[in-house]
Amino acid sequence: HFAELRHRAGDARPLPQALLDALRALLGERLVTTRPVREHHGTDISSYPVTPPDAVVFPHRADEVVAVVETCARHGVPMIPFGIGTSVEGHVLATSGGVCIDLSQMNRIVEVNASDLDVRVEPGVTRKQLNAYLHDTGLFFPIDPGADATLGGMASTRASGTNAVRYGTMRENVLGATVVLADGRVIKAGGRARKSAAGYDLTRLFVGAEG
Repeated sequence: HFAELRHRAGDARPLPQALLDALRALLGERLVTTRPVREHHGTDISSYPVTPPDAVVFPHRADEVVAVVETCARHGVPMIPFGIGTSVEGHVLATSGGVCIDLSQMNRIVEVNASDLDVRVEPGVTRKQLNAYLHDTGLFFPIDPGADATLGGMASTRASGTNAVRYGTMRENVLGATVVLADGRVIKAGGRARKSAAGYDLTRLFVGAEG
């Protein structure tokens, strides 16, 4: 029960020192354990109480994400991906403590293929950022969940909104993804092709997986 969680008071429990040393060697000051930052990352806009992680990291590249995940997995420490904290599902709450992986600083728009109507982005790009970038192309990103959420978070929750009646949800708008699994392995699901019968549809397995 949420009311009984030890994290409701915002108290961190000690993480393995070897884990902290490894993360600090990797990220330096982008490893944060201060209480205000942890409480911010243990909050969304749901009705659940604040449930902070024990530490927050801010990777800038995919290889840093992989290194963080491998390190946490090696020490048996829970991980919570975090976009911008606008979800209502409660899935960013650190119910077992652990390390929050804040992806908001991975916010590059990598490639726009206007003629093919697709774009490649990092997970921290927000929908308003993307639409501002697309403004002069005559294109727009149609999914509007009512908040300026990150696209990684929107994929995680299979976001929708009023435009879904015409344009579908995130399930219909994500063609492919590079996914870091819980043990640090990296897989590429889907691709730019609109239709493929090659293997399992892993993209739609991850879209809506809440994490």
